[in-house]
Amino acid sequence: MTHILAIDQGTTSSRAIVFDAAMRPIATAQQEFTQHFPASGWVEHDPADLWNTTLATCRTVLKNTGLNASGIAAIGITNQRETTVVWDTVTGKPLHNAIVWQDRRTAETCRALRAAGHGPMVNQRTGLLLDPYFSGTKVKWILDQHEDARNRAARGELLFGTVDCFLIWHLTGGAVHATDATNAARTLLYDIHEGKWSEEICTLLDIPMQMLPDVRDSADDFGETDTQHFGAPIKIRGVAGDQQAATMGQACFRPGMMKSTYGTGCFALLNTGAAPVISQNRLLTTIAYQLDGKPTYALEGSIFVAGAVVQWLRDGLGVFDEACQTHALAEAADPGQDVVLVPAFTGLGAPYWDAECRGAIYGLTRSSGPAELSRAALESVGYQTRDLLEAMRADWAGQADTSAPTLRVDGGMSASDWTMQFLADILDAPVDRPKVLETTALGAAWLAGMQVGLYPDQDGFANGWVLERTFTPAMDRTTRDAKYARWKRAVQATLAV
Repeated sequence: MTHILAIDQGTTSSRAIVFDAAMRPIATAQQEFTQHFPASGWVEHDPADLWNTTLATCRTVLKNTGLNASGIAAIGITNQRETTVVWDTVTGKPLHNAIVWQDRRTAETCRALRAAGHGPMVNQRTGLLLDPYFSGTKVKWILDQHEDARNRAARGELLFGTVDCFLIWHLTGGAVHATDATNAARTLLYDIHEGKWSEEICTLLDIPMQMLPDVRDSADDFGETDTQHFGAPIKIRGVAGDQQAATMGQACFRPGMMKSTYGTGCFALLNTGAAPVISQNRLLTTIAYQLDGKPTYALEGSIFVAGAVVQWLRDGLGVFDEACQTHALAEAADPGQDVVLVPAFTGLGAPYWDAECRGAIYGLTRSSGPAELSRAALESVGYQTRDLLEAMRADWAGQADTSAPTLRVDGGMSASDWTMQFLADILDAPVDRPKVLETTALGAAWLAGMQVGLYPDQDGFANGWVLERTFTPAMDRTTRDAKYARWKRAVQATLAV
């Protein structure tokens, strides 16, 4: 048993990656699945797609490597966070499609709760804001739609879970209903200070606590797979939400270390150590990981649209055929044009938290074209990251020197040299890209491997982190300040509509 199987269940695809004893990824299988948009601002997944693509990719990657269950020491799971599933405890069938983290259908519910004065209490307990992004109001919405659902949940006939929990339940043949602290901390229902579900918030949202999963450490015993799936049982020993898994995969174990992951969205986490820092700048206080019963906290900034803006240019506008073309187009853009794209397709996340605003493009001229739009799309990622970094600097002031912190990056967009150079330029800070970009899956694999004794502890893992390239700022201050000022004006104009 010298290999670890990592499951990376994401927003647009499911992946399975096999890591060897040296924590090197040796094989990957991936399957995309359908996104459902039943109404404006609504985003859903068929839970069967999440489960079936996960199982299929696991079987495929094992077949491709010639491994069977006896060669896998443990499974680690990382997942899209906040996405909400409610299912029947007997049949395993969902009560409703999974409501995705991007979904904004509960905006009115959140607005009413804020108006009733519940925002400060929820923020104090959970570190989160009353926003449709999180799972709590999604669960309430699903229960509201189905007659007798709350009574069934109270009788133990319905279960709620984030995607990790849903997969664990299916993998174990219904034997384990559990999640880890990092995923629980994203539900709007979990008290991150007390380390337990909040009865007060569950009562507020009318969510029966009987449907909630057991909360465990990120490296822990999550049962073992049912024999029917892989021919023999495999231990499940590591679980973390995707952004927390990437934080561990980037070895950000010391307070003050920061990572940013660029996938469909963008998520930056700053390790704040054993004590939670309550943000004064509308960032989230969350759990970075929990080991041996002890949580490590983080400040997090969430950007809803990063890589998705490139997908929109490709699939929505037909600006280009392949996402990789954006970089060449951006390089060819007219430097005399100042096109700014605010990709608020599903609202704006931190530090604005406006669920209602929508995307806008400013500065168009008659000669603006694919090159200028491509540059504006890639630049929007850098601008939004600076928004987060400015807020983190303010919240973390006095704790450590954050004047020019090094940012560790990962995710699909981090492979773009052009985008990462602009990021360093607009942040006026170094950007470090690791040799292994599969940091999310690596984090999940490390948790499972460490738990079974195959992989080293935190210090040993951190010592093995390898830098591929550092991007250093090359933009002059006048240009940087002028570009960022244009971005801020564009955001304010978008928020005002």
